[in-house]
Amino acid sequence: MGLTSGKIHVVINDAPILEFDRSKPVPGQQRRYLDNMDSRMENGIQLNGDFIATPDASQRSQFVASSMVNALFAENYSLAIAMCTWLAERIPDLKQVQVIGDVEGEMRINLVFDRDYITSQTEQPIKFFNPNNQ
Repeated sequence: MGLTSGKIHVVINDAPILEFDRSKPVPGQQRRYLDNMDSRMENGIQLNGDFIATPDASQRSQFVASSMVNALFAENYSLAIAMCTWLAERIPDLKQVQVIGDVEGEMRINLVFDRDYITSQTEQPIKFFNPNNQ
């Protein structure tokens, strides 16, 4: 894949943990590693406890994002960076990976395409008023 402008931020429980700058080229050895990841995923993946024999792009993205988050929690930073590189190179429109939760309990991973981390920090949250809770 070619160079794409922008950054990906990995945000866990509202704290930015990892940033990948797409404007910097990925060295050949790392590109080969990404190609090898693609080849291995062609043989199927485990996603949410189910084996998917021929994963589509969305399923691959979910699998890689989940692997990246697990690597971060295990403090395997080189694997986490490799997974983040795959996401940056294979999903050019991805701007953020947002994670809510922890390894011990339930964890939700969202791939965000419509706003980068910096923009999301300037947005005011919407609070709904429930007239029944007075």
